[in-house]
Amino acid sequence: MNETIHEKPEPPRFLRWIVLVFISLAMFGNYYVYDAISPLADVLSKQLGFTDSDIGLLQGIYSVPNIFMVLIGGFIIDRLGTKKSTFIFAVLCLIGAVITAFSSSLFFMATGRLVFGLGAESLIVAVTTAIAKWFRGKELSFAFGINLTIARLGSFAALNSPSWASKYYEHWQAPLLITVAAGVICVAGAVIYWFLEGNAEKTYQVGMAGATDKVVLSDIFRFGTSYWYVVALCITFYSGIFPFQTFAVKFFMEAHGTSREMGGFLSSMLTLFAMIATPLFGLLADKIGKRSLLMMCGSLLLTPVYLMMAYSHISLYVPMAMMGIAFSLIPGIMWPSVSYLVDQSKLGTAYGLMTLIQNIGLAGFNFLIGWANDYSLASATNPSGYTLGMWIFSILGIVGFTFAFVLRRSEMGPHAHGLETITASGKS
Repeated sequence: MNETIHEKPEPPRFLRWIVLVFISLAMFGNYYVYDAISPLADVLSKQLGFTDSDIGLLQGIYSVPNIFMVLIGGFIIDRLGTKKSTFIFAVLCLIGAVITAFSSSLFFMATGRLVFGLGAESLIVAVTTAIAKWFRGKELSFAFGINLTIARLGSFAALNSPSWASKYYEHWQAPLLITVAAGVICVAGAVIYWFLEGNAEKTYQVGMAGATDKVVLSDIFRFGTSYWYVVALCITFYSGIFPFQTFAVKFFMEAHGTSREMGGFLSSMLTLFAMIATPLFGLLADKIGKRSLLMMCGSLLLTPVYLMMAYSHISLYVPMAMMGIAFSLIPGIMWPSVSYLVDQSKLGTAYGLMTLIQNIGLAGFNFLIGWANDYSLASATNPSGYTLGMWIFSILGIVGFTFAFVLRRSEMGPHAHGLETITASGKS
């Protein structure tokens, strides 16, 4: 008797969104731990004697292991699958948060941040790969936007912690203990995601359960020109955003005379805008395409904001709002764009490589801006201590716009991948 073999159906829409919520919960905890240093910077300076270079080290060292680890993490994801990988990396995030919170030594705190970074960036790659697997061709940019909204809620909570947890800022350690709780949330989200996807795979066809093609190092040399333009935009964009946020609260307090609470809120405006607008921009890209054009617009908007804050007396809400729109527009389109440029079986490797290069910029520019602030502060000609850093950020904005421009030119040519034309309806 011939047995009829039925293909498994695709998972229903409601299940995809449930999975998205819980995998994004892991990202919430991850983002909270990352952004906890910025509102604590002045406390670390006063109570532990840390310089801006030391604070830059605490934030920048997070990225150092990922210059080597994230690509390996991409291979691990392609081999082990997203369920196991997400859990492993989430546990590393928790361990790093614990180490950082239980020592006043710069060496041990930096070690904790390094361990946290070892897991955190690879976790982002795993989550990004999982979303691409569950949503490819089905509201992918919108799904990425929702994920970033939930993740950035963690950033928003951390940056505003001087307001809702003000009593804990009397001592440097208490805010870091809150990051340990965020690490527990990160692991919980990973565990629930593992359970949901494991059960779904018994009934449904969930994307690609893992890479079926052999992944080798030479794969990275076969990625096309448009992919590398996106990577270049990624490194310049994030090198202007996150190293700025490292010192933003301290900058607002010292250069503009704000309170820590107001400085935290101003910095969190990036996150607030991104939480609201990122899914909308993702939905717009799904509807109209024009992805590289939209990234050009975001890059152009970002370019003047640093010098506005350094030299003008305009309300700080204006440049921070402009930066917030750019922070909503570019990431919500840039990351899902990779899935159009690279074969799905190599997505883990492609996202890993992209995040690796991004972390070279994050490490280098956190170190550089910390040095620039200390150098400027010691200079009699620049007592504010921040102008040199603002010029560095502005130059990054110009370079990022250039890469967005050449990406659009490439995607308007004969070797385009559909970034400008493919919509959620499948039309090109």
